[in-house]
Amino acid sequence: MASTEKLTTTVSTKGQIILPKAIRLKREWDAGTRLTVEETPDGVLLKPAPAFVETRPQDVFGLLPYSGDKPKSIEEMDAGVLAEARRRNARD
Repeated sequence: MASTEKLTTTVSTKGQIILPKAIRLKREWDAGTRLTVEETPDGVLLKPAPAFVETRPQDVFGLLPYSGDKPKSIEEMDAGVLAEARRRNARD
């Protein structure tokens, strides 16, 4: 599909439109794909809807219960990651 090619569709009596097949294929929008609809000064913008709602760390921090030993420090976690990287590198 050339980017200058003008494609048209029609709004049904139920307010539905059919996106041309060339666009659906290019975007990999299969049946059931959820799209966000945004009105812009130039028209309407369709984008794939995110799979999850946007979340900030402070909204979820501390929600999971912890029932183990004393939590590890950043330094201990860094050391553990480094040790695992060395272990994996040694066997390769």
